[in-house]
Amino acid sequence: MRSFTEGVAVLGGPADLRPLDFGRRIRQAKDQGKMLIGVDGGSLACLQAGTVPDLAIGDFDSLTEAELGQVEQAVSELRYAQPAKDLTDSELMLEAAMIDYQLDRLLIIGATGGRLDHFLVNLFMVNKPAFRQFAEKITLLDRQNLVEFFLPGQHKLQSKPGYKYLAFAPLQSVQNLVIKGAKYELPSFAANYPLCFSSNEFVPGQAVQLSFSRGLVAAIYSHD
Repeated sequence: MRSFTEGVAVLGGPADLRPLDFGRRIRQAKDQGKMLIGVDGGSLACLQAGTVPDLAIGDFDSLTEAELGQVEQAVSELRYAQPAKDLTDSELMLEAAMIDYQLDRLLIIGATGGRLDHFLVNLFMVNKPAFRQFAEKITLLDRQNLVEFFLPGQHKLQSKPGYKYLAFAPLQSVQNLVIKGAKYELPSFAANYPLCFSSNEFVPGQAVQLSFSRGLVAAIYSHD
């Protein structure tokens, strides 16, 4: 099995929500020696963008027989799943990327938009005990948003070009959540349910300090 350090996974989310530089981004990832993973319909999206995934995984129920044939002919490693299964295609991808290939970083494209249940599965999959330890290695990206995940501790967040807004969403019960250095600061906060602190912003030239003692928090960078 070939060794990789970083990877990019492409899921089957709506094409119009992929980053505008989607094709260039995945071609560049391959050129840089990163692993490219196509998940179900995301495998075909990679091929249509001119790049062959290193791994294609899923039940491929979103592809026609002819489209699946294209994937099978082009991709050297395929992992087939049954439509009736305990893990979703995206969770099977995460298992392969982080457990089998032991990637240090994984960028996931196509995890948002379309069916709401699919988006929630992709957002909350880091809550599962098997995947929680990898949360800080995972980033979700679409045309409008970038999502990073944080485990308990102290974290420094820097502004990212093109993203005006910053939100924090505890995905689990959270304790001692503190936000400092942002336009809207938050003193120590606790809750036993998921919620979202939306529409915050960076102060120019200043990092945001995030800390909490229990839970799992998603940081969402967004633009209009």
